[in-house]
Amino acid sequence: MIAGKRPLSVTIIGLLFIATGVIGVVYHLIALKHPFQNELIWVFLVRFLAIVCGLFMLLGSNWARWLALAWLAFHVVLSAFHSRSELIMHGVLLVVIAYFLFRPKVVEYFRGPRVEPT
Repeated sequence: MIAGKRPLSVTIIGLLFIATGVIGVVYHLIALKHPFQNELIWVFLVRFLAIVCGLFMLLGSNWARWLALAWLAFHVVLSAFHSRSELIMHGVLLVVIAYFLFRPKVVEYFRGPRVEPT
């Protein structure tokens, strides 16, 4: 159901999101001191969303592209409460990934096959 071959940029971004989610989960599991910390649920949910975004982008789901951008935008907002360099880094990542996810061939890939009217 995918219109053509997956663009390399989608493969790279999808794998980047999967890796980010997995590394984040492993990091937080290692740093886990109390298994019932309330904020841990949110941390794992955010990391899990990154994995889901990456997997479904690789499968050509358009909603995953939008969720990935929302995920990154959320990190830009969170970074505003941390250091300026973190804010800049996440902001640049958001712009770069948005650029690559909205190039014409990528948009065509996520659009899927066109159905001709009969």
